[in-house]
Amino acid sequence: MRISELILRIGHRRWFAASGRFLMPLDRRLIRLAKGRFSVVGWRTAPATLLLTTTGRKSGLPRERPVLYARDGDAFVVIGSNWGQDHHPSWSVNLLANPAATITIGGETTPVRAMLVDGAERERLWPLLLRVWPAFRDYDARAARTLRVFRLEEDRR
Repeated sequence: MRISELILRIGHRRWFAASGRFLMPLDRRLIRLAKGRFSVVGWRTAPATLLLTTTGRKSGLPRERPVLYARDGDAFVVIGSNWGQDHHPSWSVNLLANPAATITIGGETTPVRAMLVDGAERERLWPLLLRVWPAFRDYDARAARTLRVFRLEEDRR
C-alpha cells in the first residue's frame, strides 16, 4: 500500500485530524521549499494540495496555509473543514473579509478571487471535494457548523 492510499484510509479518524493540525506549519514549509513536489502526507502532494495566501482581516499581513483542493473547470474548490473542529479556519474568515488571494501550485503563484458557494452550487461541488478527500464527509458530520466551500477563480484584473 502506498502512503497516499494509507493517508486516505486513515484520514477520517479523530487522532489523524488532531495530528494534522499540528503538522500544518511543517507542511506549509515543506510544500513551499519543494515547490509542491511533496508534503508531509506524501510524494507529489497526494491528495492535491495548494498553498493559499490570504490577507489577515485584522493584521493585514499575508497568511499562508496548505489546503486540499478539487478542480472545477478552470477554477479551484476548497473547503474550510478545519479537520472537523467546531470553528471555521482563519483563512476562510479572511476570504470573507477580502476575497482577493493567491494560490501556489507546483511553484507557480496565481492571483484568485474567492466566492463562497452555497445551495445547489455547493451540492454540485461536494462530490468533487469528496473524491479528493473522503474524510470531508466525517469532518462535516463532526463539526457543529456548516463547512464553508469556496470557488477560487483566477483574478485577471
